[in-house]
Amino acid sequence: MDGLRLEDCINSICPWSGDPVSPDSLTLYDGRVVEFCNTGCRDKFEQAVAAFETALSGEAAPAASGG
Repeated sequence: MDGLRLEDCINSICPWSGDPVSPDSLTLYDGRVVEFCNTGCRDKFEQAVAAFETALSGEAAPAASGG
């Protein structure tokens, strides 16, 4: 993401994998810069957050009921 700075990062361990972080894998979450070990972990995190926010907003499709 443009404008994110490594010195503003709040963590030194990837919150997804537990591995050391990489400076090319920053994202913004809840107003804070979070760093991941690679862009794959960052992207999975962003997708999970987006899905969670969609569910909270009530936009998620209702779960199918069992027969």
